[in-house]
Amino acid sequence: MATISATELVQQFNMLPHPEGGYYKETYRCKEEIKTESGSRNISTAIYFLLEQGNFSAFHKIKSDECWHFYAGASLNIYIINSNGSMEIIKLGNNITNGETFQYIVPAGYWFASEPAINTAFSFVGCTVAPGFDFADFELAKAAELTKIYPGHKEIIKKLCRQ
Repeated sequence: MATISATELVQQFNMLPHPEGGYYKETYRCKEEIKTESGSRNISTAIYFLLEQGNFSAFHKIKSDECWHFYAGASLNIYIINSNGSMEIIKLGNNITNGETFQYIVPAGYWFASEPAINTAFSFVGCTVAPGFDFADFELAKAAELTKIYPGHKEIIKKLCRQ
């Protein structure tokens, strides 16, 4: 990809502000549906997602698995609180010799947040969700509540929460 700015990507793909932070553009929503505990959902959805330096995707969880794909810009750190309460940091990017990975799946129901690597302009990634994403299945964390459950991660939770 030729050198392109975050602003150009947002404009090129008509991206919108995302409630968790950053910008997104839905690129796919399967027309077929599946029944879930929460009701009928599209089988799968996909988005482009962009975060600029200084911005972050706030801690949240959804009721489906979410596969993150790296596309361009700098690596993205994904902070995941596992079911046992431990914190895992995934480096999504294209420098595999530096511990980065092109794809990573965040399991359904896990709290997670993300931010671009330090001293970088932006991260441009994609997210595929199955069963498909629905805002009814999206929960944005409140720092005070999440730190009560996971006091060992208080600093990163406070840094990456908007409420």
